[in-house]
Amino acid sequence: MDPVCLVVSTLPDRDSALALAHALLEQRIAACVNLLSECASVYRWQGEIETANEVPMLIKTRESLYPQVEELIRRLHPYEVPEVVMLRVSGGLPGYLEWVSQETVTG
Repeated sequence: MDPVCLVVSTLPDRDSALALAHALLEQRIAACVNLLSECASVYRWQGEIETANEVPMLIKTRESLYPQVEELIRRLHPYEVPEVVMLRVSGGLPGYLEWVSQETVTG
């Protein structure tokens, strides 16, 4: 079975996060996307400390689909350099991991 991974990203508002979530699901490259509550992000960008409100996203997919997920995020994301972090899932409820695999397609 293709390993499951979790992709983390943030978007500047709920509408853009929801649009990205729908695109990921419509293309069947994610099984589930959680849009978390807006949070304050504090980061260094181009030599300055910035603060922004962002909507965190947790994207459940398969490792083999990560390149497609990354490409879609880069295409739809308004930031010059969006946060895209892939975390390998080393374990979990077998039925859930199987569901992620069944709800996504390779190709």
